[in-house]
Amino acid sequence: MTNPDASSFATCDLCDANKGDTTGTFRVLPPVFLDFGGVAKFCGPVVTVKCFEDNSLVKAAVDRSGIIETSTGGVPGVLVVDGGGSLRRALLGGNLGAAAAKNGWAGVVVNGCVRDVAELRQCDVGIRALATMPLPTDKRGEGQSGVPVQIQGVWVYPVDWLYADEDGIVVMPGKASP
Repeated sequence: MTNPDASSFATCDLCDANKGDTTGTFRVLPPVFLDFGGVAKFCGPVVTVKCFEDNSLVKAAVDRSGIIETSTGGVPGVLVVDGGGSLRRALLGGNLGAAAAKNGWAGVVVNGCVRDVAELRQCDVGIRALATMPLPTDKRGEGQSGVPVQIQGVWVYPVDWLYADEDGIVVMPGKASP
């Protein structure tokens, strides 16, 4: 399912429109994320996973439908993975990237590492992460889903919408107005 909202925004425009926000509801992630997926621009409602060097919950998330029901119908969601910023294990690889694309996710943002970069580039999904690491995770079944996460010092909530393009990543507590 393509995301019609993905072509109707620019993060720079969202920042211009919200530059006076003093409430902290409009947030910009630091410019530390690299682009690994086959889609450079994506957006959608946030689904969160918090895990550390164990991608069991990441696999469970991308193996199910990424279509999130909203008041206007189903839209592709964005999986935000708080891997604690670990650079020691990859939380997403080619198989999970392909599963995310197949199951309709708009994107995956990983506060950690990915692997199988050549395979990820072929996936029809946006993927951002801190770095690459060929070493996979252990599978211990640990972590949490659907909880607020802190990504590079910025809080991201399951009720947020995430917007990512070539200029950066922003989150806000709902869908941006056209």
